[in-house]
Amino acid sequence: MDITVGRMKKGKRNSVCDVPGVRVGHCTVDNDRHKTGVTVILPCEDDIYKRKMIAASYVLNGFGKTAGLVQIDELGTLETPVFLTNTLNVGLVHDAAVEYMCRCAEKSGYAIRSVNPVVCECNDASLNDIRHRAIGQKEVFAAVENASDVFEMGDVGAGKGMTCHDLKGGIGSSSREIEIGSKRYTLGVLVQSNHGSLRDLRINGENVGEEINRKIMEDTPDQGSCIMILATDLPVTHRQLERIIKRCSVGLARLGSYIGHGSGEIMVGFSTANRIEDTDEIMNIRCIHESHINQAFRAAAEATEEAVLRSMLEAHSVTGYTGKIRRSLAEFIDASF
Repeated sequence: MDITVGRMKKGKRNSVCDVPGVRVGHCTVDNDRHKTGVTVILPCEDDIYKRKMIAASYVLNGFGKTAGLVQIDELGTLETPVFLTNTLNVGLVHDAAVEYMCRCAEKSGYAIRSVNPVVCECNDASLNDIRHRAIGQKEVFAAVENASDVFEMGDVGAGKGMTCHDLKGGIGSSSREIEIGSKRYTLGVLVQSNHGSLRDLRINGENVGEEINRKIMEDTPDQGSCIMILATDLPVTHRQLERIIKRCSVGLARLGSYIGHGSGEIMVGFSTANRIEDTDEIMNIRCIHESHINQAFRAAAEATEEAVLRSMLEAHSVTGYTGKIRRSLAEFIDASF
């Protein structure tokens, strides 16, 4: 099956790491009891706490436990990497993120007295014994250490125990290029997919989920959550970025999700174009003219749709601790982009 997602040009790697400076790392815990992990998105290679980034968040449906959004919404900046994990591990990952930031600051010669880690989650309890929280400081630090501009997708890191449209979900990513005048920019999306109902799944406008469901009879309500992390080097304001990340929801809808009651659809975005330093008294922030923002809207929608599909197609089938099996979409369709 040839899959066509939109009409915009993809980035070189077709991942969020096409945005210069962005890296992604995983640590996966895979044993008899646990199918879980942590994924970290590092927005830059220098000190993000000293040189913050323009950021925004948007909660489409709030059945989620993400930490760190209040300050992003109030100040419009990001000052730490973004961490993804499972629902009951948010606290432990947050604690590890604070420790990581304190150590980084100490190496740079200053002390942190306040820091706002961003930790997002989806619930992997159908495959993972979530009560015994398997992700701590060791796993978080390992994910940071493993971060690279080339990374695995599917059932890895925070995606190990995820379910998407009743099949195997996980980590997926895609990117699009944006041309404004003589300059080219990149917008990339990384998803932690754990949402949707099988019978609603649509690819290329076709209801493939209905046919797959006849084979495996696996159909539950649209629930479980999807985290969408958008990165771009497009110069935008906090307000513009919030408008852009809202369009990630279009990608979910095109695949058949109606954003169910029990699902947390949360979007976090950051731009590498403007850096905010604590020593600045007056800041000159570049931003696009609003007449060009439609390109970013389309890029967010296309990249999210393709990222979710990649999270499913690159995932392996996984058997959980109770014997529950989540099968890969690749078992049912031979797909290429």
